[in-house]
Amino acid sequence: MSNRLPPAWAKHLKTQPSTKAVSPKAAPPKAQPKVALSRTHADDMLLRQALELQQAERLPEAEELCLRVLARTPEHPLALYILGTLGLEFDSEKALRYFARAVGAEPRNPYYHLSLGEAYLKVSEFSPAIRHIQYALAMKPDMVEALCALGNTYNVFDKGEMALPLFEKALKLARDHPLARIGLSRALANLGRMDEAAAHLKKAVERRIEVPAAYYALVHTRKYTEEPPELAAILLELRDPNHGSEGAAALHHAAGKVLNDMHRYKEAMDHFKKGNQAAGHKFDLENYRRWVDAMIETFTPELVASTAAYGNPSELPVFVVGMPRSGTTLTEQICASHPDVHGAGELSKLRRMAHGIGLGDRSNANFGESIATISPDLTRTLAEEHLAYLRERAPDALRIVDKMPHNFELIGLIGILFPNARIIHCRRDAVDNCISCFVLQFSKAHSYSADLQTLGLYYREYDRLMRHWGRVFPGRIFENRYETLIENQEEQSRRLIDYLGLPWDDACLRFFDRDGSVNTPSRWQVRQPIYKSSVKRWKNYENEIQPLIQSLGDLAEA
Repeated sequence: MSNRLPPAWAKHLKTQPSTKAVSPKAAPPKAQPKVALSRTHADDMLLRQALELQQAERLPEAEELCLRVLARTPEHPLALYILGTLGLEFDSEKALRYFARAVGAEPRNPYYHLSLGEAYLKVSEFSPAIRHIQYALAMKPDMVEALCALGNTYNVFDKGEMALPLFEKALKLARDHPLARIGLSRALANLGRMDEAAAHLKKAVERRIEVPAAYYALVHTRKYTEEPPELAAILLELRDPNHGSEGAAALHHAAGKVLNDMHRYKEAMDHFKKGNQAAGHKFDLENYRRWVDAMIETFTPELVASTAAYGNPSELPVFVVGMPRSGTTLTEQICASHPDVHGAGELSKLRRMAHGIGLGDRSNANFGESIATISPDLTRTLAEEHLAYLRERAPDALRIVDKMPHNFELIGLIGILFPNARIIHCRRDAVDNCISCFVLQFSKAHSYSADLQTLGLYYREYDRLMRHWGRVFPGRIFENRYETLIENQEEQSRRLIDYLGLPWDDACLRFFDRDGSVNTPSRWQVRQPIYKSSVKRWKNYENEIQPLIQSLGDLAEA
């Protein structure tokens, strides 16, 4: 989210004398609490410096200046707002609190409601996200950013049909606005309207709007059987240094995708590697290993048995977990094709709960204190809160699927909160799974996938943790092997539905005909009947991926 200054504040700050951004320690401003006007002027000067420091990515210094303003003026709305934007990427909970205080201090400011809504969206709290963005639009109906934010919320909420008119209105107001142009194409793609999405993305390229992102999205709207003109255009764009590292990453991945479609695998892998290098993501594998050690040591069969009586007995929740690109979306679509099942997509609610009790902190190698806080009352409260959150999405469903792959890390917490919840573990050929991660432009949250050797070692930690959960919850976790599902769709689909405790419905065989939108990188694949071309795909890259195969070790042969 960009730091959108409300026009009144922007105009006000621009009238202040120009200042050079300096370290707050180097030139501490002098407060004049006895004179209100001077204090306001001093606050404005500090906030101007904070904005300049934020733009220079000197975030700790920007934060310190804002906190100085709050020390004098505790509910200064702009200081609270800036602090919210500083924390949004790293600490969503803190950002929520700051934006909420900004709204409380200035409740008629549409920009503060918009930012609060976007912060709620970041933590998968869709109802308050929608409510606050709608407040912003009620106060400022032609606010393009708010129209796009509401459209994006519906996109993430798998309500692409509700997103379309919002993006269309935004485009009428500002036809070159990147959020509107790219957002509209994403909504169309989520709904399976790939040709229309491609047409809008081509217009974006023509009008030089978010060119790398537009090309990356464009090449994922279809499969290529022969070289398209887009490939030469993408390679030409890669010569432009103005796209920056993030743009270069998107363009390399786009080129790799086209080349892979055309079976030019060596060239494709070269671009995938360059794309991941350009992104520059780093992953602390040793820290992650220690975290997995701590989870295994903490969540013992004895612990889970001692807390089982306190959980909620509901059978509503279904958790689909596993590595990304292991068939989680396909599995969800098959289940959600059943009339009694709702697919809720990727929800971060469980992880948010885990963070709240200290289980999500990777720097915490001792979960004993965190587990000690999970009293019977807290267990019941957290479980009921989560059920209410799920029911909000589909009040009449018998099962609601939360398809967040990385919830594999939190199966211990799931077992404590919901002893009768279904857990479907999607597993795929290890090398195929890792390659499928490597070739996508993943966010920083998946930084383990940016390097082949690290990716293989990370996969081993995932496998180690899943084997532990299998011992802690024997017979409770349904392992859905991707290759088995591909080989015998009906038989494995029937097993899935039986595991959910529901009667069979033939609609589950035609998952690709489902209405509604799909907001994952698999949006194209899950709209096709099952195909086998992705099985043993890694053989196409065997010579280029030896670091991955070596780091996987015996798992590469499993």
